[in-house]
Amino acid sequence: MTNTKGTTMPQIDDAELFGNAEDQRAYEDFCANQEAVEKFTLDKPALVCRWRMSNKKVPMLNRHIRALSERLVQGEPLTHNMLSWAKQHVEWSLVEGDYAARDGVLMLVIDINGNAAMTVGEYEPLADTSAKALRARSAEARSEADETGVAPELLAAVNDGELAFVAPADERLCGTATLIEQLAQTKDIPVTRVDIPAQLKGALFLVSDEHGVVPADDTDAAEADAATVAFFAEGYEKLRARR
Repeated sequence: MTNTKGTTMPQIDDAELFGNAEDQRAYEDFCANQEAVEKFTLDKPALVCRWRMSNKKVPMLNRHIRALSERLVQGEPLTHNMLSWAKQHVEWSLVEGDYAARDGVLMLVIDINGNAAMTVGEYEPLADTSAKALRARSAEARSEADETGVAPELLAAVNDGELAFVAPADERLCGTATLIEQLAQTKDIPVTRVDIPAQLKGALFLVSDEHGVVPADDTDAAEADAATVAFFAEGYEKLRARR
């Protein structure tokens, strides 16, 4: 893969850019399979997107790119060239890459200087899906949205047949959340937004570009509301698994 300045995917020297050693190794392995051209080093990351893959493709790519176009880096929207680069390289380079994580996670990193790189890592399901853990993840994503304009994960709930997201009324939703919103519309399920997680009631779940639909395993919800969340999860999985 090339970056927006015409060089190959960079060798990253700072493991903190990906947060853990596994993602760092995945990045280095992926780089080794690309054509050897002049390398560069990413600076401090300003944005990291993690999109779930299926059979070396990224389902809902157009949704992810639309949400990416609404994100800010250093207070500025991404350029048309950056968005075109991201879409083209996901479509073209993933299929050609020699890596084991065919159903893993694509990581798009954009640094404070506007340089970008992509890598692939293994997918790991959430170890803790309690309501408390999902609320904590949502809070972290909300902090990211305060800087970039779009939260990669949202807390949501279905209560008395109504879907509610924790998000400002005018905020652009992440790619997976737009799918859930559309699925709700097909069933004439009302969709609202609330300001704080404490306002949510009913069947609680997390909506994530990396993990899809993750129901909380310890909420006391009406059977019909839990079934609606299951409908969302099944719809997401069907789309993700489509070859």
